[in-house]
Amino acid sequence: MFEFSNIPRCKYKRLSLTIMSSQFNPDELEALEWLNTEYFTQILIKYENAPELIINNLKLSPASAQGDHYASVMFRAFVEYTTSNGSCSKSLILKTMPEQGGRKKEMVDDSHIFHTEIAMYTEVLPKFEAILRSVGDITSLNVPCIYHSLEPRQVMVFDDLVPQGYQVIRDRSANIEEINAALEKLAKWHAISQKMITEEPQLFDNLRYNLSTLPNFLNQSFLTSALPNFIYMLNEVESLQKYKKHFEAMRGHLIQRWADSLGEYRKNPQKNAYYVLCHGDFHIRNLMFKNNSCMFIDFQLSHVGPLVNDFLYAMYMFFGPDERGKLRDELISHYLKTFADTLQKIGSVKKGPSFQEFLSQLIDNKYNELMLLTTFLPIQIASRKNAIDPFRRRTSMYKDKDYQDEVEFHLERMQKMGYFNGD
Repeated sequence: MFEFSNIPRCKYKRLSLTIMSSQFNPDELEALEWLNTEYFTQILIKYENAPELIINNLKLSPASAQGDHYASVMFRAFVEYTTSNGSCSKSLILKTMPEQGGRKKEMVDDSHIFHTEIAMYTEVLPKFEAILRSVGDITSLNVPCIYHSLEPRQVMVFDDLVPQGYQVIRDRSANIEEINAALEKLAKWHAISQKMITEEPQLFDNLRYNLSTLPNFLNQSFLTSALPNFIYMLNEVESLQKYKKHFEAMRGHLIQRWADSLGEYRKNPQKNAYYVLCHGDFHIRNLMFKNNSCMFIDFQLSHVGPLVNDFLYAMYMFFGPDERGKLRDELISHYLKTFADTLQKIGSVKKGPSFQEFLSQLIDNKYNELMLLTTFLPIQIASRKNAIDPFRRRTSMYKDKDYQDEVEFHLERMQKMGYFNGD
């Protein structure tokens, strides 16, 4: 880990970290002009309610590893300061918009990701936790946000979870205890939101932007090239050739059907669907774990959508192959039980889906799962093997034997369930 004090007044200062720089996002190796002692002094004065507060030392470092996130720039700030009560120190995470030009900036410049996340931390999540507390549940859904702003810059500052013992899983798959803990918390979140969508729908008025609505996202080459690469793979593997015709029929519309599934609640709500507040990006790097307990992070893509969508995203971007395969039904049942129990505890009139209804909802949102299988799962498998840059051409990852084995398993399951009836 690197650190620097007395933040320079130039807009950027490249740090000399030739050996370590590949571990971090490039735009987090550069000091921003306004990240200085004066800036953090004002934040801490307000947070501590201590107008006499003086910062004695400020050290910044990247807050995350290469590939942990793509929509923001994040720094860890270790601050030593003095108040009338004595000397203190605090580790903070600062999250802001990218200022350097490039793909990341183009993707998020005109997005609503910070508006969404600020609304989540200041309006939605406090209400969710208040409902849990009212029924004796002490579950914490998020780490406190100690500062936020939209002007003159979009910024959020949080307590750092790492000194509290939480870690992001990077060098292994999550174990079954960790997955169950995350699903239990997600089920509680979903249950409360289902009740609130009925009772206070205005609470979610501003939460209408999902992954597919990021500027220019649907035109990104890693999306548009995925299905052709997948079809080519099907043609090359004898046992998969029989499925090729189904995916040929999806050329030209799979991406849009996936986007339609994410935005269904706002644009085309279905009578028998179950809608909840989706986290929207429930992958392994957006969870932090401590002794099999977990904390959710990154709510920039939270939106109201079909209940199954978060589970599907978790299945392909958080679960390991066994959990996607032989343990899938067991995990669905575990999630649904917590969902139903929470609805009962909080006095919801509306019930949750049965197991069979949940499976039916999966088929109703089949294009979401097909998009995850063809486009996102190969990225997830390759990134765990440190094999790819996710934004570059990735034909080789479709040749991965582990990926091909999973594809065969899931396509057989999907065919039996009727995913390809009528395509």
